[in-house]
Amino acid sequence: MARVPARLRKLLPSARRTPEAAPPAPPRPRQGHNLFEAAAEYVAACAEDDPARAEEAASRVSPGMLSFGVNELACRALLTLARERNESPGTVARSLLGLRERPAHRPAADA
Repeated sequence: MARVPARLRKLLPSARRTPEAAPPAPPRPRQGHNLFEAAAEYVAACAEDDPARAEEAASRVSPGMLSFGVNELACRALLTLARERNESPGTVARSLLGLRERPAHRPAADA
């Protein structure tokens, strides 16, 4: 029965001890670019009319990943503006794009 705690200590990562002489593992190099960083840089560059910077940001990730990141940024920005304006996201989106407000939905008349 006394062996069970010793076996558990060997299995638990918190109980394992690294030898004092072993050097710490080097930090892993970052693989690729963060798609949200690329999307934020791309959108900011487009807003500031800087095509060279936009092209550089777009080259960091695949077009599909950039599209996903830009979409996520647009959704978050729209929700933030809608909360600030106390309006619906649909109303704010139409306003930002210069579109007219949708007419109020009317139920079909009973025949």
